[in-house]
Amino acid sequence: MRRFSGKRGMRPGQLVAALIGLCLVMMPLASCNTTTPTTTNVLKEVPLNLNIPGSAMSSPVTGPLPGSTVLHVRITFKIDPAMMQKMQNQKVEPGKPSHLEQFARQIGIDDGTYQKFKDFFNPQGISLNLSKMRTHLSIEAKASTFAKVLRTDFVRHSYQGRTFFAPDAKKPPVVPQFLLNYIDAVTGLDNYSVQPTHQASFQPAASTGAQKPAADCSPQDQTLLPRDIAHAYGFDQLWNQGLHGENTTINLVEIDGSLKSDIQNYLSCISFKGSVTPVNVDGHPQDTLGESTLDIQMAAGLARSANIKVYQTDGSSNSVDDIWVNVNDELQKILDDNVNNANAGGTVSVSLGASEGEMSQQDMRAIDQSIQQLTKIEHMTVFVASGDCGAFTSGRYGDLSVSFPASDPWSTAVGGTILQIDQGQNRANESAWSDGASGGSCKNRWGTGGGLSSVFGVPSWQNQSGVKNSISNGKRQVPDISAAAYGLAVYYKGQWGSVGGTSAAAPIWAAGMALVHQGLIKQGKSFNASPQVFYDAAKRNGRAYYDITQGNNLYYKAAQGWDYTTGLGTPNLADLYRTLSQ
Repeated sequence: MRRFSGKRGMRPGQLVAALIGLCLVMMPLASCNTTTPTTTNVLKEVPLNLNIPGSAMSSPVTGPLPGSTVLHVRITFKIDPAMMQKMQNQKVEPGKPSHLEQFARQIGIDDGTYQKFKDFFNPQGISLNLSKMRTHLSIEAKASTFAKVLRTDFVRHSYQGRTFFAPDAKKPPVVPQFLLNYIDAVTGLDNYSVQPTHQASFQPAASTGAQKPAADCSPQDQTLLPRDIAHAYGFDQLWNQGLHGENTTINLVEIDGSLKSDIQNYLSCISFKGSVTPVNVDGHPQDTLGESTLDIQMAAGLARSANIKVYQTDGSSNSVDDIWVNVNDELQKILDDNVNNANAGGTVSVSLGASEGEMSQQDMRAIDQSIQQLTKIEHMTVFVASGDCGAFTSGRYGDLSVSFPASDPWSTAVGGTILQIDQGQNRANESAWSDGASGGSCKNRWGTGGGLSSVFGVPSWQNQSGVKNSISNGKRQVPDISAAAYGLAVYYKGQWGSVGGTSAAAPIWAAGMALVHQGLIKQGKSFNASPQVFYDAAKRNGRAYYDITQGNNLYYKAAQGWDYTTGLGTPNLADLYRTLSQ
């Protein structure tokens, strides 16, 4: 191991700062000297392993990363599992503010630990920003500054048809042991992870050439309208009980933007009485790809008095940034904004993802912790689209793979179906969504994502009869539930069209559970944000979902009970609500 010494070129100020940080952890102060074995051990510089696959790190280096490149580095701190469990076990108290910041120094790092990190980074003029829960540290600086502090160089690699930057494999970054002890994940020092897939498949209606009225409320025939979905899935039965999403919040995570005119047109057509509030994170989005538009309209159409907060960022700069850092910053911003709202029944919808094999372990660990905090500490159910390339999320036909973060055990993964209704808007037929492809390019049209994780172990609620099956291998199974993902009416770029994908199914469920939580809170009852609640409901009431037994996702077949295409099934929301109310 390399040690701090003047011969390594460390400035006196840096050494003093490091020793000050060290003294904060060594008691009594009289023991803080530079000759004891304990001090020597703690001052060791140790490699910071970013866990990038060896094949990627040994790929050809095409040149250095310019030192002027601004890196957005994030440190995720370890959380005591016992403390996380304690917070999860805290009973939801409907209507009361949660005041979670009073627990922040127990959940995250304390003042002394934070001072150590400031002592290490501040001599270089680097600014730090700690999240409200004190579990997430944001650090912004040029690549040349990080290279100096971490004693490394940043280079670009060419790998499998794409490029990424990372620290030089021959000169890995190092940090003092006393800092590494607190770190769970570090992101932003590379952009190995592929960019999230986040683009709706939009089919515009044929133009009639007719002049449009002030509000164009005439979607094309054969597309599913909000009232169709509401009646087919029982949302309207909750509407009839006065549950429209009043005083609830649906949080959307987006990496593209939407046109204000599109959203205003749609909201006027459905007489929306809630609010839609955009929140820019790490800048504003540069593209309008239809995904954010779809998510807003699905949520608004089914929870017409809800507060919809659209957390949006720029997803177009993956060549110089790790977009997953931005995504996690959005999750952290939701956490910061809801420290007093853990009893309010909010939900989160995430309609993006990437194949597990194309993600860095650091990005997955950081996002996993954010999802756990949202679910366990702030009691918000996190719905994540399972992906649109069938059983082959990587987009390579025949390569069995699932999408992250849908595969995270604390996400509620949502698959997709083809829903058909009769003239009375009743469910006539429903099958797993797929296009029957046998190769070619996915383009988000192969069908509902599902399969077995290669990263995460099976959660306890899936390790039971009715979910375990002949294919189960001890890993997380995807998806958990499903909803309509084909032929949905959306107003985009000034015209109506048809949209498909599990990215529609996730906000459908987020809206539905917002209504359920609203009803439970109205009754003064508690609620559970964990994915386990859906499995418990299935055991208590076989009518809580519509079981999908037709169709496939190009590999796995729909079947009676839980399956790898549609999970437990699609919402029978009124029955699910009654079950959770008991």
